[in-house]
Amino acid sequence: MIEHEIAGLADWLRHVTVEVRSGPRSHGAGVVWHRDGLIVTNAHVATRPPLEVRLANGRILPARLVQRDPARDLAAISVEAGRLAAADPSNEARPGQLVIAVGHPHGLTGAIALGVVHSAPANGPEPLRRLLRLDLRLAPGNSGGPVADTAGRVLGLNTLVVNGLAHAIPSAAVAGFLAEGRSHRAA
Repeated sequence: MIEHEIAGLADWLRHVTVEVRSGPRSHGAGVVWHRDGLIVTNAHVATRPPLEVRLANGRILPARLVQRDPARDLAAISVEAGRLAAADPSNEARPGQLVIAVGHPHGLTGAIALGVVHSAPANGPEPLRRLLRLDLRLAPGNSGGPVADTAGRVLGLNTLVVNGLAHAIPSAAVAGFLAEGRSHRAA
């Protein structure tokens, strides 16, 4: 029963997860944040032009960098596409919660990983404390992809691995980043 539910969840998350290609050799993942083509990824994924996005259906589209903040490791890019499946963000991560991540590690398109929330973000001076910490195996190519709860709500974006723990930027931080920037429809 649980395998069937996880397979369905993974299929849904693959629809909101894209592959982001930056330059000739760099790639990672991204999450469709708005149905009109706004995609969020890590700044270390969207580093140089040309930017391209491969959607879940295999379609490859040119992308435009809209906003980038290397200090927070966040970037927003935009593609000309309408009515895409979009993430349902959530800020309800809690320790012990089962999570699923989707990405493209080592060129494996739409690979999934299961794990649990190790600890939720906390306020404090140390930047790593502001991230979700996950007992989850990630590899290069997972960066920028979603980590979601079992209801399919995106809790954050995978960003790095430190001392064996995966770290994700919480959805609330992504929303704050987007609110600070210009509209992705601006020139």
